[in-house]
Amino acid sequence: MATEKKFVQEGLKKSQLQEYFAKKLERVGYGGMKITRTPMGTQITIYAEKPGMVIGKAGKTINELTKELDTRFHMDNPQIDVQEVTKPELNAQMMATRLANALERGWYFRKAGHSTLQRIMDAGGLGCEIIISGKLTGPRKRTEKLLAGYIKHAGEGVERIVDEGFATATKKSGVIGVKVRIVPPDVELPDDFKIVGAPPEEVEVGKVEEKPEKVEKKVEEKFEEAKEEAEKPEEVAEEIKPEEAPEKRAKKEKIKKSKKTSKTKTKSNAKEMSNGNSKA
Repeated sequence: MATEKKFVQEGLKKSQLQEYFAKKLERVGYGGMKITRTPMGTQITIYAEKPGMVIGKAGKTINELTKELDTRFHMDNPQIDVQEVTKPELNAQMMATRLANALERGWYFRKAGHSTLQRIMDAGGLGCEIIISGKLTGPRKRTEKLLAGYIKHAGEGVERIVDEGFATATKKSGVIGVKVRIVPPDVELPDDFKIVGAPPEEVEVGKVEEKPEKVEKKVEEKFEEAKEEAEKPEEVAEEIKPEEAPEKRAKKEKIKKSKKTSKTKTKSNAKEMSNGNSKA
């Protein structure tokens, strides 16, 4: 068998198992599965909200599931392990199933999607994406996408940190598909980093040690500027001189006026004397 054909058959078998468990364990709160192959056989881990109902009385239900996997899916020595989901709000498959059930009961798709998104983020999820596609409001199908927080769409980190779940809601208008993708709070983000150890010394960007010639030029320029400022003592004194009191100003103005009047009198007397001499 070719390698490509083998991978295709394994993916098809995994999707068929996913559909089978979702229908068989719908009332139990099915939260997904994980397949691991060991030398002893194939181990299947089922995540459920109520693991006791998956096991059944004296292991009756789990034995039936094991026989079904052997006869229907032809798996080599299947072994089923059941684990409990403590926080259903952080399990993508459970939230997708709940959202699909809400749509079948008649909830408006946008209200149901936003309430599911809020519950996931309130539970501590780092990010969530909900995609609802189908005949939502009219005769033609369309897609509605709701997004919150941090979510990754491509790369190796998608398989490692993103939990995906899918469910379908059957209505009179047609089938509506619901896809939920959640980033749980206890994962290491691929683009997250931490600085370890003492920080390096702060260095100004673009700062270069100046040459001694440039330093000498700057010193000379500063010296010349200081010299020019020192040659203007009168302007500096006028700027620094404090304002005089109003009484002193009034006295000075009176003295100036008296001097002016005395000068005018002396000038007028001198003119009269010169006029008198000329007449004589």
